Amino acid sequence: MKSNYAYLISVSLIVALGGFLLGFDATVISGVGPFIKNYFGLKELQYGWAVSSLGWGALAGNAMAGLLSDRFGRKKVLLLTALLFVVSALMSAAATEFWQFVVSRIIGGIAVGGAILIAPVYIAEIAPPKQRGSLVSFNQLNIVIGISASFFSNYFLLRMGNNAWRWMLGVEAAPALLYFISLFFVPESPRWLLNQGRADEAREIFARVGGVEYAHEELLNIQQSLKGSTRDWRAWRKRGMLYIMVIAFGIAFFQQITGINAIFYYLPTIFAQAGGGQNAAFQQAVLVGLVNLFMTLVAIWLIDRLGRKPLLIIGATGMAVSLLTCAWAFHSANYQLTDKSFELLKNEKLPADLLADLKAGPKEVFTTDKDFLNGLEKHFGADRIEPHRDSLTAAGLNIKAQMVLMAIIGFVASFAISLGPVMWVLLSEIFPNEYRGAAISIVGFWNSIVSSSVTFIFPWELSHFGSAGTFLGYGLLALATLFFVLLFIPETKRKTLEELQTVLLRH
Repeated sequence: MKSNYAYLISVSLIVALGGFLLGFDATVISGVGPFIKNYFGLKELQYGWAVSSLGWGALAGNAMAGLLSDRFGRKKVLLLTALLFVVSALMSAAATEFWQFVVSRIIGGIAVGGAILIAPVYIAEIAPPKQRGSLVSFNQLNIVIGISASFFSNYFLLRMGNNAWRWMLGVEAAPALLYFISLFFVPESPRWLLNQGRADEAREIFARVGGVEYAHEELLNIQQSLKGSTRDWRAWRKRGMLYIMVIAFGIAFFQQITGINAIFYYLPTIFAQAGGGQNAAFQQAVLVGLVNLFMTLVAIWLIDRLGRKPLLIIGATGMAVSLLTCAWAFHSANYQLTDKSFELLKNEKLPADLLADLKAGPKEVFTTDKDFLNGLEKHFGADRIEPHRDSLTAAGLNIKAQMVLMAIIGFVASFAISLGPVMWVLLSEIFPNEYRGAAISIVGFWNSIVSSSVTFIFPWELSHFGSAGTFLGYGLLALATLFFVLLFIPETKRKTLEELQTVLLRH
């Protein structure tokens, strides 16, 4: 078979542009967060709700996308997500009330939930087996390009002042509109067309992908796999399907429970807590975004060569080491207000009377950020300290900041080469044809629940367990991820979707 690789790449990149919007929309909040926290006067859980609202909207998108794509087609669902991205960007940028902001982010979340599921499914259904892993990974590549673009955009839009957050959110409307227009130039999924009895249209698309002979072979294989099959939901109780669902639910759980989105969404806050001002924190976020992009390119290069499972083993190991290193760095830190602290606090708009009282107050040394803030609240009053917790924590911290930076970079690099792209490749491969759309919706819904819960409680975790305790928990979960991969994840490279269906259902 001789693939029309240029055609495959162009179609895959257009479809995967939804990944760019997903990545941009998800992480733009890392720069927007500090602004909206002040603008809307948000408390801890309100702030967590504002940041995680995109994820809660994604739950609805996950729940609907698979069933809608099975009914109306993959392409139509992707067109809908593009429109929702446009609406969300413009609405969130114009929000003047907290509820308006949350609603607009939930709308964006619905688009995210649809795009993150259907784009990889579409690419997997059109791609030949030898290129499927790398082509499906284009979606993850676009996600990380979107993440990097949001970090760059946020950094350069800081100069816009107090309204910078509106520009950060609104700029997404332009690529979302481009995505909507570009989707009109891609065909419908050939496997979906065949499921609808439109064999001639499917054959034409497969012929364009790999030639007439390839099209004939693909149609025979797919028709054979569908022969006599019906969507009998009792089949989900069979041992083979249960094995597939353990793989799917497990990998979807561990991808998010290790804290990747919480770290991305709050990245400038984490770096600010590790010392340095706002500008330095945004610069470091840009660096992390570039590392994420580079390592995703490495994953795309390796995924069809080295395989899915080896990448997951390497990545989970690196994630565990990095997170535990970060926990140790925060654990070995101490907190005390020094002359250097007051230099930093001069630019943080603390009330003059509070700043004077802090300078005149006791200079106690604390081992955790939680004890440090509790000590300040005891001496100066919780009502005076509460609005400035982040600034005071960053100013009082004495830590090996470079160790934290390198640990975060190591974690992101390890995720980018493994769980980031590999999970979506696996989910697009392991389900039988007749269940793929519905099954990936269910698993995506679960993935979004875990993601939203983690990002929602992250500010609360930092407040109650401190940075060291929070990262320790994530590190232990990364170790659990490694054991899950070793025990349950199969290798799927270079097998057709129909071959995988036969092999996995035998378990």
